[in-house]
Amino acid sequence: MVNTYDFGLVGLGVMGRNFILNVADNGFTAFGNDLDEEKVNALIEEGGNEEKVNATSSVATFAQGLSTPRKIMLLVPAGKVVDIVIDNLLPHLDKGDIIIDGGNSFFTDTDRREAYLQEKGINFFGAGVSGGAKGARKGPSIMPGGSRDAYQHVKPIFEAVSAKYKGEPCVAYLGPKSAGNYVKMVHNGIEYGLMQLTSEIYDLLKKAGDLTNEELHRTYASWNAGRLQSFLVEITSEIFEQKDDLGDGHLVDKILDKAKQKGTGKWTSQNAMDLGIPVPTIDVAVSMREISALKEERVKADELYGRPIPESVVKKTLVNKAESALYFAFIITYAQGMHQLADASKEYGYELELGEIAKIWRAGCIIRAALLADITQAFKADAGLQNLLLSPSFLDKVQETVGATRELVAYGATNGIPLPGLSNALTYFDAYTSSRLPLNLIQAQRDYFGSHTYERLDKEGIFHTEWED
Repeated sequence: MVNTYDFGLVGLGVMGRNFILNVADNGFTAFGNDLDEEKVNALIEEGGNEEKVNATSSVATFAQGLSTPRKIMLLVPAGKVVDIVIDNLLPHLDKGDIIIDGGNSFFTDTDRREAYLQEKGINFFGAGVSGGAKGARKGPSIMPGGSRDAYQHVKPIFEAVSAKYKGEPCVAYLGPKSAGNYVKMVHNGIEYGLMQLTSEIYDLLKKAGDLTNEELHRTYASWNAGRLQSFLVEITSEIFEQKDDLGDGHLVDKILDKAKQKGTGKWTSQNAMDLGIPVPTIDVAVSMREISALKEERVKADELYGRPIPESVVKKTLVNKAESALYFAFIITYAQGMHQLADASKEYGYELELGEIAKIWRAGCIIRAALLADITQAFKADAGLQNLLLSPSFLDKVQETVGATRELVAYGATNGIPLPGLSNALTYFDAYTSSRLPLNLIQAQRDYFGSHTYERLDKEGIFHTEWED
């Protein structure tokens, strides 16, 4: 056993174990820590070489075994557990040591922890890690933020273990304070939106086009070979192939239609509302998971209310329109997320480079997609771009696909097939591209009942009217 390891990791669950083995595979020695002896032994056994990777359940032994400044990453559940782990580590650390929170912590918690540890001379920063267990093992997208100087100590490790896109590491220092955790939060919000849209199109193809699972597999696989190439479309195509190992038929048809959530999508929506940034596709994706949880009520309501029998469609035409609509809605969802990041950067002083963020999402993460290469170029061409919809490079992409989106949203409404993500994406587009909205009436109403005042089109200043009964 070597005396000093390059990198330490607390939390040897699936993500932690895979990440630390990734570190060891890339030329760095790594030391793990977990209170669970079984997890400790599992890592030692899988690592196979204690000089490269080792583990202990003792916090003191763990800290003593790390080279200084100690570089310790936490991959534990967000919330109080992070604070407990930090407090357990503190007596064994020296000034200048570095703690990295690699979990999905809420960004204000990261700011609080950074201030707390700064007083003790310990560097702390958040680093979002996306890609799931496989990404952690083979190369995730990593989103670090905090002290730029502290990041330099872990930069070689993170660049080595991260996913690569055409040879470029999918990790970059994003900004001060909680920038990394914030970007990961919005990443997860976008993920919610894309997953909702993908499931809606599946529902439409099945109910309106009567596509079999094999046809759905082929459809999504063909889409993944084109402009919709993405991790989510790829795994969706594979899901439709999976047979049920506990019964007959395909597994997807046996899975309960109740989607769970860990809260990051909700945080994205809540914070967007705080900032005054519209992200309706993400909002409704969160709402649909909540509606899905009402399974018993939905079954009762389904029995009470009639539903139209979907009008017959030409299957090939439906598939082509669905591809266009999904591409349109993917663009809108990314546009909403990037808009939120741009505004948050100003509000919280993150100094985010949106092109750099899109760049590190191109591989390794759950929302990786061919579209991100175009988004990277759009922000590279105009770093101050307010919204993707204002980028000349996206004009044709949107105009070519919005027509099919309108047709499918109308079809869904007429035939009782819920398409909330798709319709919210379309409504957002129509509202954002409207030079005149009916909110003048709302301002009149607010002034009428609450004397809240209004502005005029033809005169400068703030006005109030004594409205007649």
